[in-house]
Amino acid sequence: MIKLRKLFNPLPGNHYLHVTTEVDEISFLLDEMMQAVGGKFNLAIYSKNILHVEKPTNANIQHIQDFNHPFRALPREHDIVVIKDTLHAHQNPKMILKLAYTTLANSANIVIIEKKGVVDIEALKAMLEEHEFRAPNEIDIIDGYDLVVAKKMHMWGAGL
Repeated sequence: MIKLRKLFNPLPGNHYLHVTTEVDEISFLLDEMMQAVGGKFNLAIYSKNILHVEKPTNANIQHIQDFNHPFRALPREHDIVVIKDTLHAHQNPKMILKLAYTTLANSANIVIIEKKGVVDIEALKAMLEEHEFRAPNEIDIIDGYDLVVAKKMHMWGAGL
């Protein structure tokens, strides 16, 4: 997780969103980073079976019933959106990217994390570009996972 931590540069008052299927060490890492800077950590979980799982202490948690439904987030509310093990399974991955784009502040990053071999990385990069995320890069820092980072650029594409 030390390598993953280096991807983030939390600033005072930042808001991070983690969209995932389970509470894991990434959830706790993001929560810890937001606590350290007085930020806000939102957790959107696609699972019905997390009632008895330890949860990050300061996270605002929303439970999403299934992969047919979107997560909820306000426009320009987040400085980073981390989507883990969700994009490939969702019935409408393009809607998920559109929601991520809308909730991100200008010049903010999206981080997609999927188990190795689950997604075609080049197709994912193309889909990110199609949804106005720029400079998508694959970074190999988590064993067993593919990670792609891209940036929402101010005044590019949808311009939101």
